[in-house]
Amino acid sequence: MRVLALSPGSLLQQLERLPALAAVAEQLDAQIQVACEPSHRALWNLLPSVEKVIPFPFAGDPNLAEWANLLGLVREPDFQACLNFATGRQVNLMLSMSHIPVRVATEGFSSTALVSPDQGWKPQALAAYLQPLGLSLNADDFRLSLPAEAMEAARQRQPPGEGPLLLLAPDDAANDWPEERWQLLPERIRERLPQLRCEVLTPQAPFAQRAAAVACADVVLSSSAITQLLTAYCGVPLVAMGATADALPTRDVIRVLPGDRQGLSTEEVMKALGF
Repeated sequence: MRVLALSPGSLLQQLERLPALAAVAEQLDAQIQVACEPSHRALWNLLPSVEKVIPFPFAGDPNLAEWANLLGLVREPDFQACLNFATGRQVNLMLSMSHIPVRVATEGFSSTALVSPDQGWKPQALAAYLQPLGLSLNADDFRLSLPAEAMEAARQRQPPGEGPLLLLAPDDAANDWPEERWQLLPERIRERLPQLRCEVLTPQAPFAQRAAAVACADVVLSSSAITQLLTAYCGVPLVAMGATADALPTRDVIRVLPGDRQGLSTEEVMKALGF
């Protein structure tokens, strides 16, 4: 079986859709093809059930020729279902000519099933998209499975030593936790845990590299929503600065410091880390 996902939106929105598409692939024994912004290809390549990523400029006001080309690409394989996260007349015209028998979306005249996302943790809210296919979703159970070579490369980049590894993953926004506190924190922790190893993960790092660095850490401190969600998918303990209530699952190993990131003191962050 083959399933198409039309997936416009930000990198974070793509990441939120991973558990739903993984559940479709597992429960239907299906191969997935994903149409998304070209810059998001690396994320979908992390999901083994994705057989093809179709680069499509959803955000760039695609012209008629680009929609016609996409129609040709989605009519060529034999798709049995489409999860459509896009909206608008053009995508509905394209889907209505695609011959895909089951088309799930929140709106649009081409849809065979209209759904409303549930409340709560955003990845779990997409369970509504799976219901017309007779499927279920437990997004909290989803875990990223990364290639062994990527994991080994991440370990090679870690600082030497035998102590626990704290991965610091700041955001690049102007209202992030102040840089001097990021720099001071490891020194403060080493006063109590001298063997601590510390690695900094920048938002500019390639996506697959970011995922592997997270998966190989002992604990992650992050103000980046993308890295926070990656950490949840890897099952690694996390302290999330500035996260919203619906951004992360409720787990004992996830501690959220909500609100203004700049106002957080070093002492508050250390306490959340268990010091």
